[in-house]
Amino acid sequence: MIFYFSGTGNSKWVAKNIAERINDKVYDISKLNEIPEIKKEKQIGLVFPIYAWGIPEPMILFAKKIIKSNAFTFGICTCGADAGIALKKLSKIYQLDSCYSVIMPSNYIIGEDIEKECIILNKIENAKKEIDKISREIMQKQKIYRVNEGKYPKLKSTIVNTGFNKFARTTKPFYVDKEKCNGCGLCAKSCPASTITLVDGNPIWDTKCYQCLRCINYCPQKAIQYGKETEKRGRYNIEKYLK
Repeated sequence: MIFYFSGTGNSKWVAKNIAERINDKVYDISKLNEIPEIKKEKQIGLVFPIYAWGIPEPMILFAKKIIKSNAFTFGICTCGADAGIALKKLSKIYQLDSCYSVIMPSNYIIGEDIEKECIILNKIENAKKEIDKISREIMQKQKIYRVNEGKYPKLKSTIVNTGFNKFARTTKPFYVDKEKCNGCGLCAKSCPASTITLVDGNPIWDTKCYQCLRCINYCPQKAIQYGKETEKRGRYNIEKYLK
């Protein structure tokens, strides 16, 4: 059984591809009302993106609720480059037998523009090969730690990540171009934090935010912005590159 959290589709895609290869079930934790029965499961997997070298809040809260069992456990994070010690920190909450990082295209358009298409497609192709390898190792129940922690991993996953959670998860810079917005409501329907509501057909953000950036990256009208810089930048979701 594989549980995932995903913003713009990278972790969802990895989770589903792993599940397909090992003949397992997959669940989006943002849509679960309760945790399925796992006592008889042979393996339990957690798949999620890295946010500022840390674990997204929803996955932390979910991991704390999972009951311990005799299942083989694994964690897979997706990241643009390196993951810090996020998997080691998660393993202290829910013991993981194996840990992996899979490099995927970056969606953090708040900080920088999306990568060139050739880079995005190359990352996805390389990820497919890594997914094949990970799947074989999971089926063999190999205990492996293959995570690109990067430079200064402890510093990034502690001080930097704490700063991100305390200061960078604000919704204040979000705004909508009312001339572009068509009131489709996709942002409100898909927000995993349920922080978006429509007022007179336009999105309004409350204070809770995971910084998954699903709303801004999936907006079909490119009407949602986060500060002025995103007006000049592209948008990323994995579906655009899988066709």
